Amino acid sequence: MAKTICALMMVAVLSACAAKNTLPPVGLQSSGLESPLYRIGAGDSLSIFVWRNEDLASSAQVRPDGRITLPLIDDLEAAGKTPTELARDIEEALSVFVQDPLVTVMVTGFVGTFEQQVRVVGAATNPSAIPYRANMTLLDVMIAVGGLSEFAAGNRATLVRWVDGEQKEYRVRLDSLLKGGDIGANTMVLPGDIIIIPETFL
Repeated sequence: MAKTICALMMVAVLSACAAKNTLPPVGLQSSGLESPLYRIGAGDSLSIFVWRNEDLASSAQVRPDGRITLPLIDDLEAAGKTPTELARDIEEALSVFVQDPLVTVMVTGFVGTFEQQVRVVGAATNPSAIPYRANMTLLDVMIAVGGLSEFAAGNRATLVRWVDGEQKEYRVRLDSLLKGGDIGANTMVLPGDIIIIPETFL
């Protein structure tokens, strides 16, 4: 009876894996895809330059509430904006004190919004959320988290992605990629992807 139950469980797992979509390898994906513009997130470090007003130049870290404080400006919303959008908002706030201010915002330390992070959970060496980079691949993500843990079932890993407002799951073969050297198992990742790595059955 126990053997029958185990067999049925294995069939169910294999069927679930087979039902998942498979992402194309890196070489077959379009290289012309445009990366989304970077949006500032809580924890990001910023450098603000105000042309011809060096005394207003400053550095700031985005607070957990998504705001920053600058000379002459209190509690300005920064999270979720591009650096250019934030620069325009700073110019508007400074225009009360400075005639025609010209501001440049540079991101010097990256965390990003949750929507622009790639999160790895489960049996990775260092499960974590990492900032998305342009043209990031599955291999890049796994290097960033230190690879698989000792008990990871890498070929049963799942990549969860939102597509047109719908959550979809894709099968990824991490053992084949990292241990077998199968570069065909490498694929592009996108901002907001979640990679779930289960442990082996004990």
